[in-house]
Amino acid sequence: MSTVKLNGHHRVTLDKIFAHPVSHNIEWHDVVSLLKHVGTVTEESNHRFLITLGTETETFDPPRGDAIDEQQVVDLRRMLGNAGFTPDQ
Repeated sequence: MSTVKLNGHHRVTLDKIFAHPVSHNIEWHDVVSLLKHVGTVTEESNHRFLITLGTETETFDPPRGDAIDEQQVVDLRRMLGNAGFTPDQ
């Protein structure tokens, strides 16, 4: 379990990421805000984002629109869960 405290905005974003069925209205800027709070986010020169949570690092492409896609939700669930960030924390 993580010791990082989430504010209300980050908690809402985390809840949306773990919601079933998959939410299709999770905005990229909200995800980046959450990830910066709980991990490390580096925007690379090719506009991809290098995300590190705990011991795991992955590269994400920002979505074409405002909302992340279903595969990004799945990847974020895995990374956040492995780092100890779940809705029931």
